[in-house]
Amino acid sequence: MAYDPLLENRVRQFFDAKRIKHEAKRMMGGLCFMVKGKMCVGVEKNRLMARIGPEAYDDALTRKGCRPMDFTGRPMRGFVFVELEGLNSDKNLAFWLELALAYNPIAKKSARKKS
Repeated sequence: MAYDPLLENRVRQFFDAKRIKHEAKRMMGGLCFMVKGKMCVGVEKNRLMARIGPEAYDDALTRKGCRPMDFTGRPMRGFVFVELEGLNSDKNLAFWLELALAYNPIAKKSARKKS
């Protein structure tokens, strides 16, 4: 599945401007940005996926363009999708990126699969 290169570029510019070390990996049909080895945000189709944590989840769902992240038919608490209407300005995008970055230090790393 293709992802929006303009949104990818906006995320990269934000991280670069803030001097946040990150790594981009293709996964889940899009592009995930890893910070300190943990999934932080991603671009999937033309929307942002943000790992914001369970404490910020309910409040986040009240914001424009935000909805639960649901890949499997069951929403993943602590992860949200933000549609373009919620990313229409750099200020709005920065809100979501800052929220995901705030959760990143306490987020758990995914268990590595044994080869």
